[in-house]
Amino acid sequence: VDVWSSPCPFLFIPADIISTVEFNPTGELLATGDKGGRVVVFQREQESKNQPHRRGEYNVYSTFQSHEPEFDYLKSLEIEEKINKIRWLPQQNAAYFLLSTNDKTVKLWKISERDKRPEGYNLKDEDGRIRDPSTITALRVPVLQPMDLMVEATPRRVFSNAHTYHINSISVNSDYETYMSTDDLRINLWNLEITNRSFNIVDIKPANMEELTEVITAAEFHPHQCNTFVYSSSKGTMRLCDMRASALCDNHSKFFEEPEDPSNRSFFSEIISSISDVKFSHSGRYLMTRDYLTVKVWDLNMESKPLETYQVHDYLRSKLCSLYENDCIFDKFECVWNGSDSVIMTGSYNNFFRMFDRNTKRDVTLEASRENSKPRAVLKPRKVCVGGKRRKDEISVDSLDFSKKILHTAWHPSENIIAVAATNNLYIFQDKVN
Repeated sequence: VDVWSSPCPFLFIPADIISTVEFNPTGELLATGDKGGRVVVFQREQESKNQPHRRGEYNVYSTFQSHEPEFDYLKSLEIEEKINKIRWLPQQNAAYFLLSTNDKTVKLWKISERDKRPEGYNLKDEDGRIRDPSTITALRVPVLQPMDLMVEATPRRVFSNAHTYHINSISVNSDYETYMSTDDLRINLWNLEITNRSFNIVDIKPANMEELTEVITAAEFHPHQCNTFVYSSSKGTMRLCDMRASALCDNHSKFFEEPEDPSNRSFFSEIISSISDVKFSHSGRYLMTRDYLTVKVWDLNMESKPLETYQVHDYLRSKLCSLYENDCIFDKFECVWNGSDSVIMTGSYNNFFRMFDRNTKRDVTLEASRENSKPRAVLKPRKVCVGGKRRKDEISVDSLDFSKKILHTAWHPSENIIAVAATNNLYIFQDKVN
């Protein structure tokens, strides 16, 4: 896979670690959320004949503060402003809409452009001050005057007070009227127009919390069937649910689990089998899951075992003890499909990210770093040396930097353009064109 970088990685201040990346349904916009509660939206430039080499660069379109830090006085808990997930709604008119969430509150934002302003009000001056009614002697007709283009982000809905635990994912339904928000033990269904109530559709909280054995790690709606959704658990299982069967989806319609090989059982088995991300393919036929060491592709018609298993960084199997001690073993990596469901991508350590071609079974490791991401430089595949003699172009397992990790990635819905968040830098790569 030939990948080359866009003219510059977008640099963020060190405190602003990127916590989510998402293209909108057309791929024209790309949004990132960070630990500081900010959302930055990038817009793709129109292709110009004069500068064909700047094919569709992404530049900052809008930046706004989505969430602020809060304090829950009843539980004496600080609620951080970090954006956990962003999901775009399909565009219906000139404005764009996106949902963003922190641990407790989901917000619906409207992003719109303004290039005209009304002037000539009767009751107030141009600067907004109320006029003295006794001085108004004639009626004026307000007129719209052109002004510099302004992009405004306004919160249209705030969906709050529905989650006791931390929200880990949101997913917009294919009916575009509802969405769900998921925390560790419950999934709630919302109508996009109604903020003061939601329906609890999954509740796995036991009567006695000491009996708690698993938590929900992610959930997503089917891309075409508005009644179907899937949720994954910390035990490495997935449950497919049908909302037509009952209002509370306590009973799943399908249960996906790969039985563990007893010979591989270890102290870390349960931790590394926890699913950190689940994604439906665009076709709706397959499911992709990411656990600590692998990416698996499941056929919805086969529950017993995955169709394909890809090793992301199998060389870390011998390092699980030190990864447990430095808490890296709890990192939650995401995974994404390309537009045609033929290639999958996920992140790793040392700013590496992995791509797997499902047709040719070829895979490649690439690195997102400022040193080797000069504008339009072709990324060289990287190799990790496990033991024995290290070749010149290989990197040893022991010299991997575990503080540099790629947890969040996104793939343009129809083109080979990817966005990769490496801590506090956003990289945009696209396939090489002549």
